[in-house]
Amino acid sequence: MAPPPAVLPVLPMLLVLGRPLLGAPGQGASTWARFARLPYPQDQLFLHDTFPDGFLWGAGSAAYQTEGGWRQGGKGASIWDTFTHRPATPAESVLPGPMGGDVASDSYNNIFRDIEGLRHLGVSHYRFSLAWTRLMPNGTAPINPVGLAHYGRVLSRLRELGIEPVVTLYHWDLPQGLQDAFGGWASPILPELFRDYAELCFRHFGGQVRYWLTMDNPYVVAWHGYGTGQLPPSVQGGPRLGYRVAHHLLQAHAKVWHLYNDHFRPTQKGKVSIALSSHWIKPQHMTEKNIKECQKSLDFVLGWFAKPIFIDGNYPESMRSNLSSLLPQFSEEDKKYIKGTADFFALSFGATLSFQLLDSHMKFQQLESISLRQLLYWISTEYNNPPVFIVENSWFVSGTTKRDDAKYIYYLKKFIMETLKAIRYDGVNVFGYTVWSLLDGFEWHRGYSIRRGLFYVDFQSHDKKLIPKSSVLFYQKLIEKNGFPPLPENQPIAEVFPCGFAWGIVDNYIQVDTTPAQFLDPNVYVWDVHQTKKLIKVDGVFTSKRKHHCADFAAIRLQVSLLQEMHVTHFHFSLKWSSVLPLGNISLINHTLVHYYQCFASELLRVNITPVVALWQPMAENQELPTYLAKYGAWENSETVQAFVEYAKFCFASLGDHVKFWITMNEPSVKNLTYTAGHNLLKAHAKAWHLYDKEFRRSQKGKISIALQADWVEPACPFSRNDQEVADRILEFDIGWLAEPIFGNGDYPHVMRSWLHQRNSIDLYNFHLPSFSEDEKKLIQGSFDFFALSHYTTTLVGWEKEDALKYDHYLEVQMINDITWLHSPSRAAVVPWGLRKVLKWVKSKYGDVPVYVIANGIDDDQNMVHDKLRVYYIQNYINEALKAYALDNVNLRGYFVYSFNDKTAPKYGLYSYVANQYEPKPSMKHYREIIDNNGFPDPDTAEVLCPEDTALCPECHFFRTRKSLFAFISFIFVAFIVTIFFITYYSKRAERRCK
Repeated sequence: MAPPPAVLPVLPMLLVLGRPLLGAPGQGASTWARFARLPYPQDQLFLHDTFPDGFLWGAGSAAYQTEGGWRQGGKGASIWDTFTHRPATPAESVLPGPMGGDVASDSYNNIFRDIEGLRHLGVSHYRFSLAWTRLMPNGTAPINPVGLAHYGRVLSRLRELGIEPVVTLYHWDLPQGLQDAFGGWASPILPELFRDYAELCFRHFGGQVRYWLTMDNPYVVAWHGYGTGQLPPSVQGGPRLGYRVAHHLLQAHAKVWHLYNDHFRPTQKGKVSIALSSHWIKPQHMTEKNIKECQKSLDFVLGWFAKPIFIDGNYPESMRSNLSSLLPQFSEEDKKYIKGTADFFALSFGATLSFQLLDSHMKFQQLESISLRQLLYWISTEYNNPPVFIVENSWFVSGTTKRDDAKYIYYLKKFIMETLKAIRYDGVNVFGYTVWSLLDGFEWHRGYSIRRGLFYVDFQSHDKKLIPKSSVLFYQKLIEKNGFPPLPENQPIAEVFPCGFAWGIVDNYIQVDTTPAQFLDPNVYVWDVHQTKKLIKVDGVFTSKRKHHCADFAAIRLQVSLLQEMHVTHFHFSLKWSSVLPLGNISLINHTLVHYYQCFASELLRVNITPVVALWQPMAENQELPTYLAKYGAWENSETVQAFVEYAKFCFASLGDHVKFWITMNEPSVKNLTYTAGHNLLKAHAKAWHLYDKEFRRSQKGKISIALQADWVEPACPFSRNDQEVADRILEFDIGWLAEPIFGNGDYPHVMRSWLHQRNSIDLYNFHLPSFSEDEKKLIQGSFDFFALSHYTTTLVGWEKEDALKYDHYLEVQMINDITWLHSPSRAAVVPWGLRKVLKWVKSKYGDVPVYVIANGIDDDQNMVHDKLRVYYIQNYINEALKAYALDNVNLRGYFVYSFNDKTAPKYGLYSYVANQYEPKPSMKHYREIIDNNGFPDPDTAEVLCPEDTALCPECHFFRTRKSLFAFISFIFVAFIVTIFFITYYSKRAERRCK
């Protein structure tokens, strides 16, 4: 089937095809304005596409983090060995695992274990670092042949498997001997010693290596190793020493690049770069000043090293103008020597620097962010669109997380999707991506408190086996598919709903205004036109009274006219029990309000809109129960059951002639219900249903059921059986708790009972789930005419405890967020396929029951830009509902949007309400178009014509079925009037002539 006409156009071609112009220093400042102008929400949608052919997929690790074997094979001590062997602080002493990298993941003794993990992943490359101290124990001669043999075996095995090595010469583990003898990188001698070390590596390994990285993250080495002293070698030299060390690092890098370029490139044909790390920053406000501060922030971190290498051999202008007395100077010869010393841009982005090691002063009072796509675009525009190789990227999970690392997966998914967008939308030349890291290891200043590996390592075990996490399966499948290719189930379908499908809108409570019209006022007034200009009541003078008419309520006329404008067939609202029967019984009845409800329903029927009326909907104040009932236990009190039945009977009797579509309870919140309250609520619903069935159905011919909130719950790790069990459990507690007794077997879900029994026995909880008698089961089971559900969003759940603030200890469930999903201003996730899944779940659980999506909607922030999100939401959620009907054979009878207007449901309405005026939003017009088309018709298929619906009010039906008769009578009446007119006219003319 052809897809329906697109509502949201694809991104403008200039975004897809327009490659950035050749960059220059400062041009990256255009990035923030550009991304602020991109079309919303299209630009934020997940991109289903693949990476270019030949794209490199890999994983990485660093020697000190994973190798261990710190005293094996002749290895010397590094500054990190010294740092981690100092006495532990109290905070460090409680971290899980060994302190430091003495053993770590023990990769030194498990070469083939790690490489087998790479083969399992299917990667094209592996980034790892050489331990300087394993090759040159003191940093200079003599050379350690055991170390040379070790790395030779690693490279040979990688080559056997066709995995490209990407080798880092220096990843922070400076030989302690060089620190002791020369002061480490603070000495100008170090660049030459580093060149000697690099020459050794090129000679011995260069024939097997095509990609070399001279060093990793020089910002951290310089600033935190020698400036703040936060990291080894812990020299607190302040900014001046930090800048001097960076100067030496740049010189060292340039020496190694030139060494390779002059002596090894002709034969080895490899490429050399430096791994530069960066954060991303966004302005607090989109002002020119704040954008300049953001540009300065990137200059001070990334540009500090990138501009000398990729542009002109000198530091960024913002650094030179602000740090003239601290920043070393490059000679003209130095500039020429450093400029151009990179064959590609090697980028590191993620949890090492972002929100961790970035100096707060270098944010310049702007806001740190983790937008990889915007950083890639900034690099492209700032540095002449270089080929970019992402050599380190990922996030982290808690150190206690074992197998199901859902948080890690969704960050990985976000970063890779942003990389894909940077390539496809922004024209950034990215040719490779590297996950960090292959396996769990020692995470620098955070020790073993976090994990970043694709493979789990039990640091307490002897054999240190690699156990694949869920992220391994995720990354493996992504590599196989080379990205995120479009899936058939993600494509919209072109179909229409059946004739008679209910198209509705929801208002929690209708606007009630019982102010009498002026025509009902019996008093006589005189208008004082000379002095006060006001009406003055004449005392003692009255006119005759007339009956009240529904047309007297102006508020009803206005609301009904707005509903007509929308072209809906149904309108769903709730009655206010506390207002109709203030005392909770019929001893006191609000007749004015009841009359208003009667009028509202009859006016809806008059314009052929079906009222869908809920007897009770819980709200914040007293749960919308009469005060007396709320005071004495609310639904905890069994007397509330009988009070509800009495109230229902009154409503059926008073409104039943106008209302044929009843909801007993609308969205009872299971989050706020005790088990006793839920028990009583179910009995109240069932008794009200049977009351209607026995006493009112035959005469009123209506239908009645309960409406349950049914948001979808998805396992956070789709490959995890444990996460699937958690998702199934939450669905039973959230939906099945109230649905199973009514639509199922008359009792609570087995999963629910067994879980509570387990929890009560193990943890000594006292959560008692009441039992139904056999008579009560028979009463409750089958007390429905349809399944009404409200659905707003989808939640991801897992079993691994990751975030204490989002962990439910009682149900042992961790709430997870997929950060690639669209989110509303209130952070509600926009996941259209969740509606289809919940509809399929209802069908699989409860059979071919008629289903109504009784409420479905999203919030906005009163900004027309964000109403585009609601347009997208309505379009795609309805299309998923259509798939459930057309493809899954769900007996779907109707769909209702939440909500009618912003006055009664602020931020959710299809009508805005400003200055006492209702204005239709674009989303209302879009919903109306879908209603008029009855879905998404295929333009190539003949239109399906539905027979005109019979009017629901008897008066309307009488007139509609006698149109011809009334047309004839109207013709006779008009002819009669015209005849009288002409007779009168010519008679008067004749009289005038006679005179």
